[in-house]
Amino acid sequence: MKKVNITDVAKRAGVSVSTVSLVLRQKGKISEATIGKIRSAIDELGYVHNVAAANLRSNTSNLIGLIIDDFSDTFSLKVMASIVRNLELQGYMVFLGQPQNDELTLRHCLRSFLQQGVAGVIYLTCDHLSKKIPDPVIESHLPVVIVSKSGVEGAQDSVECNNREAGINITRYLIERGHRGIAYLGGNKRCLIREERLQGYRYSLAQYGLPFREDWLPECEESTFAASAAVGDLLKKYNNITAILCHSPSAIIGCINGAHRIGRTIGKDIFLSQQISVAGFEDMMHINLTSPSLTYVSSPGEEAGYEAASLIIKKIKEPAQDFQRIVISSQLVLRESA
Repeated sequence: MKKVNITDVAKRAGVSVSTVSLVLRQKGKISEATIGKIRSAIDELGYVHNVAAANLRSNTSNLIGLIIDDFSDTFSLKVMASIVRNLELQGYMVFLGQPQNDELTLRHCLRSFLQQGVAGVIYLTCDHLSKKIPDPVIESHLPVVIVSKSGVEGAQDSVECNNREAGINITRYLIERGHRGIAYLGGNKRCLIREERLQGYRYSLAQYGLPFREDWLPECEESTFAASAAVGDLLKKYNNITAILCHSPSAIIGCINGAHRIGRTIGKDIFLSQQISVAGFEDMMHINLTSPSLTYVSSPGEEAGYEAASLIIKKIKEPAQDFQRIVISSQLVLRESA
């Protein structure tokens, strides 16, 4: 059976080969009627556009390399899904790499991307202990966009989350509901996300003339057991705490469990002596199944992915443009727990 080519499509649609080429490459100003005829001809003939060959002829690429550190991180998975979806809508294909925080593997990954002819790279980092971007990424000759849940250093094109603003907004909300004893549970002092959120938390306390107390910020391991034990000790020692901000999903579950274990209940009404309000900073699977339903600050994973996809395309098309740092706000989702 004869292989269908672009000339066959042009003949069936009654247009020139160059017009078909423009439609396939999404270039030029072609009328919707003409595009429709060409699409119909492609479907009827079963024509398959060889993108790799077209890229080779035009010295361009529709391939984007995506490097992700941690597939167990909920935020990273949301960002990745959004990046792939938005790039595919623009006609790009994603190559995935996971160097697992190993610099040598990262260099191999970037070299492989170069060999495959990618047009640019998105680096999705889960390193919350350092603002420094790995040298192989900085040294890459390809357009690079960094996506990070915390701030990064240097003049890099990046998409970051506004953790300070998130801390301000949730703390302010609790204060305006009448809370004066607000604690923060989870994370450790080296965590940049925790540090940035606590900057916002401290700012809101100062705005309302409330004291900042280090002993109300217990660190703990990323486990529900550790968080449960920590919140139990905290509430036994300080019975004037009426609200707790939880650093992570494990801190949320542990906090609810620990409060229940010492006879405290979860809810909005601070005038009941045994009740505390609980709010989280992370999206959590099955978050709507908690009882009461949880107030939380959502992670803007989808928006971060959209911005990263848009930014890498801009960098590819305009490589000389100045670097951009895009900072994305989170959304406060109000439910029954606070």
